[in-house]
Amino acid sequence: MIHEILPVGMLQCNCSIFGDETTREALVIDPGGEIEQILAILARHELTVKAIVITHAHIDHIGGAKKLKAATGAPVWMNLNDLELYENLDMQAQWLGIEPPERTSIDVPARDGDILTIAGAGFEVRHTPGHTQGSLCLWIPSGNKLVAGDTLFRDSIGRTDLPGGNQRQIFVSIRDKLLNLPDDAIVIPGHGPATTIGREKQFNPFLNGL
Repeated sequence: MIHEILPVGMLQCNCSIFGDETTREALVIDPGGEIEQILAILARHELTVKAIVITHAHIDHIGGAKKLKAATGAPVWMNLNDLELYENLDMQAQWLGIEPPERTSIDVPARDGDILTIAGAGFEVRHTPGHTQGSLCLWIPSGNKLVAGDTLFRDSIGRTDLPGGNQRQIFVSIRDKLLNLPDDAIVIPGHGPATTIGREKQFNPFLNGL
């Protein structure tokens, strides 16, 4: 499986591009910006985007969704618990001092347990509220990888002091939805370097006692 990670935008959100070498189908997760670079990677691998998945509705993860959808025609998946947050994209842009991006419609509500079969693999949606109410992670068993959005980071967890955040929820989400994955599962967070579930169990100071 093709998997490229491209940090995009001023906050360097990790945009993941998954592709299948045989079918040339692709899945793009969190196109927060720099859509031209995403399209260049897709073109280099001769990939056709079949779905765009948003892990949560913060501007740095969803800001480029409309442009990517317009360029590819692919439907946008997001958990609808983040709709209110998405509708306040203008305010999010104001906080960062940037121009607000255009919003696109959400084509498919991503629900806990949904499985997207794209790019030669199954991508299981795990609803992990806490950073936002609609936060989700994608578990790819065949690749032993977890795309964690802003729920879990190397040595840290997602902020809960922003609108929609809840500290108790994020701990429950991590305990019940993530820490039951294999210790050697690779974790691709929404920002920063990759890690593993086992490493975070051992070294992440926020997970003591979970």
